[in-house]
Amino acid sequence: MTDSAPGRLVISRATLDDWRVVTGWAADEGWNPGLGDAPSFHAQDPDGFFLGRLDGEPASAISVVNYGEDYAFLGHYLVRPDLRGRGLGLATWQAGLAHAGDRVVGLDGVPAQQDNYRRSGFEWRHGTQRYIGPLPAVDVPDRHVRPVEAAGLRALMAYDSACLPADRPRFLESWLAAPGHRALARIVDGRLTGYGVIRQGRDTRRIGPLFADTRADAEALLDALAADADGAPVAMDVPESNPEAVALAEARGMKPTFDTARMYTGPIRDYAADRVFGTTSLELG
Repeated sequence: MTDSAPGRLVISRATLDDWRVVTGWAADEGWNPGLGDAPSFHAQDPDGFFLGRLDGEPASAISVVNYGEDYAFLGHYLVRPDLRGRGLGLATWQAGLAHAGDRVVGLDGVPAQQDNYRRSGFEWRHGTQRYIGPLPAVDVPDRHVRPVEAAGLRALMAYDSACLPADRPRFLESWLAAPGHRALARIVDGRLTGYGVIRQGRDTRRIGPLFADTRADAEALLDALAADADGAPVAMDVPESNPEAVALAEARGMKPTFDTARMYTGPIRDYAADRVFGTTSLELG
């Protein structure tokens, strides 16, 4: 925490109530945060959210959510527009990274910040494109797509862990059951072959994650999730490291609108990148 004298930035851990203002900033940046994201984010690591105040007023923010002993993910790095250029961001950045300790840290960086992240030790791994568009209705729903409860939480957690650099059981349990979230699984011959979630964002509905064994599995889930939007546009953050994911989004008529880069400070554990058709969120990985 910094000096609380007038004109000095004070950085402290943020509560869920505090985080409402940060969600508003993110919406103003065009990030289209989900309306109910914050409780699930906090469920994984409630100590990983920081708010900077200047003379008592919110001025800056960052989240650095720890996953176990080896990995953390950085997001929500924001400074109020009228206060930029005064060093508030750097102080907030340092406070957030201190929470990660010696863990490898990942982030999804916008183009304007990627050089700054490189100078802080982050290395580019792959690009991510946000695809947006209305999806055509499917006349015959896939009979293998069912509510996630049919798969069982243990199987879903195992599948989720295989698609990420870290386990996130507390987050996932909250995310699957959050108000306004619809979660579906594809189960073929009793085996889980993928799952996905759709939720309401500020501007459009958002799909994330969309994890699947094959493009056919992902396609069936995408169509079933999009049916929840009733013809309205949906958004999905697609990793360019999975060509089949890009091909699926483009085949469904979705258009790229916003790009970021996945970057890490060091080596991460192997995961099934070919199963990642849509990331969960740019704020939490």
